Amino acid sequence: MDGLLFYATTAALMVMMINSGLAAVGRGSVRGRPVPWVAVGLTALALAGVVLQLCWPEAMAALDHDPAKTGWWRVFTSVFMQNGGASGAVWNIATLAVVAALAQWFWGGRLTAVLFLAGVVLPEHLDALLGLGGPSTDPRDFAGSSGATYFLGASLALALLTRTRIRKEQVLAAGVPVLGLVMWFLQENGHGLVAVYGFALAILVWAARRWVRSAARRSSRPTA
Repeated sequence: MDGLLFYATTAALMVMMINSGLAAVGRGSVRGRPVPWVAVGLTALALAGVVLQLCWPEAMAALDHDPAKTGWWRVFTSVFMQNGGASGAVWNIATLAVVAALAQWFWGGRLTAVLFLAGVVLPEHLDALLGLGGPSTDPRDFAGSSGATYFLGASLALALLTRTRIRKEQVLAAGVPVLGLVMWFLQENGHGLVAVYGFALAILVWAARRWVRSAARRSSRPTA
């Protein structure tokens, strides 16, 4: 039962983030939007990682993020390895494609890439800074794109929260970090914690963008 609840809450959090993204960019505008090439590239890398695993039995050992092994590249290459079986790989790649596309349509390609990279690099350092435990010793945590995807997906919730005045949508968006915290405290579900990190970073990004735009408007005003 605990395992089923774990997967149910993890899936529910993703559904909330995707719905937040759809509301933020406009559900009716999705078909007319340009091809999100950053999302296509990230998805292609994830697919290439699965193909590599199928063709090279030692791929996981060579590229995962096992803390007992050396190699600076592991934190990056492990993201494009999948260790949840066929169903887990399909879920991870499909959600990566959808979340990255929605993020690119809202944040733009460059910022989406930066946020995804932050989702790869930051969580373990934030865990250490906040005293939330050392490196995981569970092999299931040594690879997979889900962490970075949930980190990026949480930025969609913040995107919606900054745009909507509809109470239902505000509750949906605010519910993402709340559910994330609940998942972490009650289940020690890392997907929830990285979603909180992603939401927090998105607040900083949104505030910085707003400040830059405000400064640009002020500087463009004619002086007396």
